[in-house]
Amino acid sequence: MPRTILLIGTLDTKGTEYEYVRDLIRDRGFGTLTMDAGVLGEPNFSPDIAADEVAVAGGGSLAALRERGDRGEAVDVMIRGVCRLTPEVYEAGRFHGVLALGGGGGTNIAAAAMQTLPVGVPKLMVSTVVSGDVAPYVGIKDVTLMYSAVDIAGLNPLSRRILANAAGAICGMVGQDVPAAKDRPIVAASMFGVTTPCVNRIRERMEKSGYEMLVFHATGSGGRSMEGLIRDGYVAGVADMTTTEWCDEVVGGVLSAGPDRLTAAGETGIPQVVSCGALDMVNFRAMHTVSEPFRGRTLYRHNPNVTLMRTTAEECREIGRRIAENLNKATGPTVLMLPLKGVSMLDREGEPFHDPEANAALFDALRRHVRPPVELVELDLHINDTAFADAVFERLTALMT
Repeated sequence: MPRTILLIGTLDTKGTEYEYVRDLIRDRGFGTLTMDAGVLGEPNFSPDIAADEVAVAGGGSLAALRERGDRGEAVDVMIRGVCRLTPEVYEAGRFHGVLALGGGGGTNIAAAAMQTLPVGVPKLMVSTVVSGDVAPYVGIKDVTLMYSAVDIAGLNPLSRRILANAAGAICGMVGQDVPAAKDRPIVAASMFGVTTPCVNRIRERMEKSGYEMLVFHATGSGGRSMEGLIRDGYVAGVADMTTTEWCDEVVGGVLSAGPDRLTAAGETGIPQVVSCGALDMVNFRAMHTVSEPFRGRTLYRHNPNVTLMRTTAEECREIGRRIAENLNKATGPTVLMLPLKGVSMLDREGEPFHDPEANAALFDALRRHVRPPVELVELDLHINDTAFADAVFERLTALMT
C-alpha cells in the first residue's frame, strides 16, 4: 500500500482545486483519501468519507444543516465531525499525512482536525487567512501553514503554481524517512531566561547520563506544547522548573498556559520534579500596554516588548494553592522542590523582584495545600544555584530508574 495523504476540505465549493492536488499527488505515486466537510451542495467528485458521515460524527445531520442554513452551526458541527473521524482514521493506518485548502471556514475545520493528530504526522494547511494571527490554526501542534496569495476559487496560472507547490511539499514530507538513530529517553523541562542557569545545568547532567532533554520556553504556548508531548507519550520524565505561566493565569498576564498546566505528567503517571521558577513575575507586552490597575506596581522592562510585574503576597498564595491543587491529582511519582532563597534571577537580594514576604506566602501556601502523593522538599538555596539543579537532577533520575 502506498503512503497515503488525507485531503480534508469543502468539496462542494473547492472540489476543482482538490481534484487538481489529488491528481498531482497520485502522479507522484502516493495514495489519497478524501474527507468532505462541505455543507452547501454536492461535491464535485465522490469522496472516500462523505459529508453526511462527517456531520453525523459531529452530532448533526447534513439534511438538517442545509435546511436551517446557519453557517456558524454548520461549521461547528463539521469541526466536531472531522475532529472525531480524523484521529480514528489515522489510528486505523489509512493515511500518513494531511493536506487541506481553505478560506475562513475551511481553514477552521481542517486545522482543528490537524490538531487532533500526534506531533510528527505531516500537516499542511494552504489558506487565505494565515498571514495574520495563526495561533488558532496551529495550537500546540506542528501544523505547517502556506499562504495561498490568491483566493482558492478556481484554477489559474498563479493558483496552479501555489497548489502544485503544496502537493509537492506534502509528498516530500510524507515520503521523507527519518534516518535511524539510537533513541535516548526524553526528559522535558520548562525554562525562562531568568531560570536558564538552573535548566542548563540539569540539561548538561541529563545528556551526560544518557538522556535527551527537550527545553520548553514557558510562554504559554511552550507550556501547552510540553503538556501535549507528555500526553502523546514522548517523555520519560519532567523537570518542570519554570511554572511561571501560573502567574499569568491567576493574575491576568499575557503568557498563561491555561488551567490544565501541571496535569499531563500526573495523568500519565510519569515521574516529575516541579519547582517555583519565575513565580515572582507576571508578563505583559511593552510598558505602555500595562493596564491602569497595575501601573503602580513593581514593573521591570525586560526588553522593549516585554514588561514584567512582581507578584504580590496575596497573588502568590493563590498561585501556590492552584499549583498544589493540580499536583495533588498526580498518579505517578511527584516531587515539589522549593528554592527558599529565590525563584529567579530578579529575585535575589538587591534585585528588583526580591520580596521575602511574597516568597514566604508562596511557600506557605504550597506547604499547606500539597498532599500525598506529592513529596515536598525544601532547600535553603536559590533556584539558579548549581546545588539546587544537581538536587533536581539526582531526584528525577532516581525516580526514572
